[in-house]
Amino acid sequence: MSVDWYPLSLTTPMKGHVFGGRAIADRLRRSSAPRPGRIAETWEVSDVDGQVGEVTAGPLAGESLRSLVERHPEEMMGSGWSGDRFPILTKFIDASRSLPVHLHADDKDARALEGEPNGKTEAWHILEAALGATALVGVKPGVDDATLRDALVRGDFDAVMRRLPVRAGETLYVPAGTLHSFGPDTLVYEIEQTSDVQQSAMPWRMEDGSRLPDKEWEQNLDMLLAEWKPEPRPEFQPGLSLPVDHDGERVICCAGPYFALERWRAAAGATARCAFGTAVIVSNVGCAVQITVDGWQDVLGPGCSLLMPAALGELRVEGPADVLLGYLPDLVSDIHEPLAAAGYGPDVIAALGEPA
Repeated sequence: MSVDWYPLSLTTPMKGHVFGGRAIADRLRRSSAPRPGRIAETWEVSDVDGQVGEVTAGPLAGESLRSLVERHPEEMMGSGWSGDRFPILTKFIDASRSLPVHLHADDKDARALEGEPNGKTEAWHILEAALGATALVGVKPGVDDATLRDALVRGDFDAVMRRLPVRAGETLYVPAGTLHSFGPDTLVYEIEQTSDVQQSAMPWRMEDGSRLPDKEWEQNLDMLLAEWKPEPRPEFQPGLSLPVDHDGERVICCAGPYFALERWRAAAGATARCAFGTAVIVSNVGCAVQITVDGWQDVLGPGCSLLMPAALGELRVEGPADVLLGYLPDLVSDIHEPLAAAGYGPDVIAALGEPA
């Protein structure tokens, strides 16, 4: 079946976890956010089982993201791609309170221990953070399983975990298996593998704060320790700028084998043009912005997202604009070569993520 492709708006599951507040509605100015009520997460583009996005407008309205990927893999994802689901999950996360200390399995452990097709490496791009905000990321050198478990049972996370300062505009690439948390007073855009595997260290449920039975909590800690990787100790990065042919900026925030994230800005009157050979998720973190693709043109509201199928090939963003672009990269042609041509060394480029 031939499809006349266009930018896809999708349904966005929203989560009311206990750490959320009203930042997504009030500070991102997302008009579709319900009132009143706590919003912890909006899943901007999701192909997670039970939370699969559906197209909301145009000729493909009602189609699920998964069905489009299954039936049109190369038109959605690019030449030579194959897979049974869209590989990237993106979210806005409001950590008005601290997230639970938790981790996500890597691909190997997800298959062996969780019965899932893949694990979850993720990255956080900090949109807003209160003065003095911090994140817990990774475990201090020398901590073993017994020491970690004892600290987690006591809730003494600082005894074993690294606490890092959090600043708006920076990005942290978090390999699967890394114990972590962020918040309070932190607004984040998260990009990650399509997965919902998670092991929490907390004795309560993040959905409603209710206490877990002791046996269930102990089992969760057992699984967390089985999936924990002690070595990753990532650091926040400011991103690497690339030259642009408009009045604005392009910053590569992070890049690894599972995803890349860029932030593009364009001044009033300028037009940012982005050519692509894979699907691109466009999320608006500024004011309402005009998006143009061939014969299609529309305004993307604040705090909202669009999915650009690979078949479209190019998009134009009219300034003033401040948008995030997430995609599955070819690390050599999309990341390493242009950054090296701009004068960045291999160690600086490698700090954006991890090798394939």
